[in-house]
Amino acid sequence: MSRKKNANRTAKQPDLSVQIAGVQLANPMMTASGTCGYATEYADFVDLTGLGAFVTKSITLHPRLGNEYPRVVETRAGMLNAIGMENVGLETFVKEKVPLLGELKVPIFVNVAGTSIDDCVAVAEALESVEPVRGVELNVSCPNVKEGGIQFGVDPNQIAKITAAVRAVCHKNILIVKLSPNVTDIATIAAAAVDAGADAISMINTFTAMVIDIETQTPILHNVTGGLSGPAIRPIAVYMVHRVYTQVAKGAGVPIIAMGGIQTPRDAVEFLLAGATGLAVGTSMFVDPACILRIRDGIADYLRRHGLSSVGEIIGALPVGGGSE
Repeated sequence: MSRKKNANRTAKQPDLSVQIAGVQLANPMMTASGTCGYATEYADFVDLTGLGAFVTKSITLHPRLGNEYPRVVETRAGMLNAIGMENVGLETFVKEKVPLLGELKVPIFVNVAGTSIDDCVAVAEALESVEPVRGVELNVSCPNVKEGGIQFGVDPNQIAKITAAVRAVCHKNILIVKLSPNVTDIATIAAAAVDAGADAISMINTFTAMVIDIETQTPILHNVTGGLSGPAIRPIAVYMVHRVYTQVAKGAGVPIIAMGGIQTPRDAVEFLLAGATGLAVGTSMFVDPACILRIRDGIADYLRRHGLSSVGEIIGALPVGGGSE
């Protein structure tokens, strides 16, 4: 390509739009479930209308108080949380929170959780008639509750069972299955979800971890363990995304929403090259809520510098296989 043509190409604003299973997003950026509440909590700090989508915290059929305090602890290059899926419950969410979410004018994906398959199905089915909800993110991977949740995400048979059950009631809304990294082979788990009808995969959730107060010689979290998130897990998350992309998602035409320590545009581009279509930011927004928009703009800068016209040109562009175990 001549210098003149290249200059003309890069002078235009790169196209950041992506599709997640048919849902059009203006850009790949979205919130990670559980980190930005119901959106209003961040209204004074960042313009959420500039995102591609908003992902809510976990919603359960009935209200949950969550775990006892302390339930968050900072660690080097990350944090542990053991919130326990505290939320207002389905009825209050639809009545009080959804109207506010609608003001964002971006697709809303609702993270759905429960202690049984029937509970998850009931929530997903109810959300079918709720606008502006466009997707259900099925939480089969939360490591911070004493009952339900993670047992679905670590067993291929169980994840297939719950995915198929929720798939049966999702018609308007796309079905996104959120994977746990706390498994022997995440590609096997992803394949089970895709075979059972997942429209998209989101990954990864937090790693089960522990922090000990050496003076009291007790765990800092009341729950003893929590989920590790933040920059510390990013290289593992990149590897897992690329493994699932090359071994499962690419061939099935199923998009991946990636998360795990995204803090800078460079981090975001790594995930895109590894095979992600969507990008979710969570922990970094506790430190700097506006970072998610700078990451969005940084992706556009990267595309311009490399003479590319759209973000789709770098999705899955890494020229290697699935990597070693």
